[in-house]
Amino acid sequence: MEKEQKQFAERLEQKGVSRRDFMKFCTFLTATMGLSSSFVPKVAEVFAAPKQRPPVIWLHFAECTGCSEAVLRSMYPWIDQLVLEVLDIAYHETIMAASGYQAEENLHMAMKKYEGKFICVCEGAVATKFNGGYGKIAGRTFQEIAKEVVPKAAATIAIGQCACFGGIQAAKPNPGGYVSVEEATGVKTIKIAGCPPNPINFVGTVVNYLLLGKLPALDHLGRPLFAYGKTIHDQCPRRAHFENDEMVEEFGSEEAAKGWCLYMMGCKGPETYNNCPIVKFNDGTSWPVEAGHGCIGCSEPNFWDKYTPFYEML
Repeated sequence: MEKEQKQFAERLEQKGVSRRDFMKFCTFLTATMGLSSSFVPKVAEVFAAPKQRPPVIWLHFAECTGCSEAVLRSMYPWIDQLVLEVLDIAYHETIMAASGYQAEENLHMAMKKYEGKFICVCEGAVATKFNGGYGKIAGRTFQEIAKEVVPKAAATIAIGQCACFGGIQAAKPNPGGYVSVEEATGVKTIKIAGCPPNPINFVGTVVNYLLLGKLPALDHLGRPLFAYGKTIHDQCPRRAHFENDEMVEEFGSEEAAKGWCLYMMGCKGPETYNNCPIVKFNDGTSWPVEAGHGCIGCSEPNFWDKYTPFYEML
């Protein structure tokens, strides 16, 4: 164990990551997961000397690859390396070297080798109309691929609004009949919602599984409670400037427009469950409301139809 930890520390150092920075990250991740500080060393061990590296088959359906990019180009420039330290990525169209027939062969070999043991991560919505003709890979529709792969996984994580709830593809009039991965396959999924979601919520879900041997507690929509248990509004620092929620009567639109609570400018924070105010983005630098833009509700089902126009009050 000590040898593995030393080798891991050396690899981090080569990437310009100090032990202090790594432990700060582990502390932050532990707090995000809702665990006590006593778990920090154990979380560090998950990365430094994982007992197992679960195989992952990462499928892309109708999406923009923004969720993969969020993980690979996340708030910690080295978090992608940590993900690769704890996961055995058997198939991922964006980052694997293989292409064409070789890529498809890798997918089928991984499914056969790890059946019932792999984690399936799905990115993007699935087309259902016209026999799924709106989206195909290697001559097979998204729907065919999803129905073949997802039921064989030990667990399926839907990452991003599209995989979780259909996303913009499922917005009206939805000519392709796009639906979530869960609806397309009938298999329950763990939903890391957002457009894109914060990568720390994906990493926290995986680490919870490796550390405790189980997936995190979920809300009624299948989202991890540690990340989606409270509304944006309840955690928002701008709310501190108000004694109560009667913003219209007490302050009026002119006061609200000066930069405090953005409710009257269309912020959907009171109805959106996410931990953006706590974890933020880009090395924890900021998040949309802190930058002056109201929340658009991107982690909620059907937010494109439900919350547009984005600049109208709830």
